[in-house]
Amino acid sequence: VQLQASGGGLVQAGGSLRLSCAASGRVFSAYGMAWFRQAPGKEREFVAAIRWDSTASYADFVKGRFTISRDNAKNTVNLQMNSLSLEDTGVYYCARSRAGSAGSLFSEYNYWGQGTQVTVSS
Repeated sequence: VQLQASGGGLVQAGGSLRLSCAASGRVFSAYGMAWFRQAPGKEREFVAAIRWDSTASYADFVKGRFTISRDNAKNTVNLQMNSLSLEDTGVYYCARSRAGSAGSLFSEYNYWGQGTQVTVSS
């Protein structure tokens, strides 16, 4: 399984970006997916997850601003990020869970993408 994240870039505070993660392999629809991020000098943290049945969950700091979605026909998971702030700067990683569930723990995920850089400027 390979995960390829894309869509990062430089955006002004208050702007939007849409990240995508393309997954190889079959039965993509059976697995949960998630986005994590790592800011400079900080530990990697959970951002959002989506179960096999498209039930989504979010970290409190992105609720109402970010939306995770999946397209099983294209084997992709997306993260629409609106109202970006300086604190959202970091490398964003997509991950695939070991099963259909998708929570906030690193241990739930056994495949990780290479990350895509998001930089929010003032």
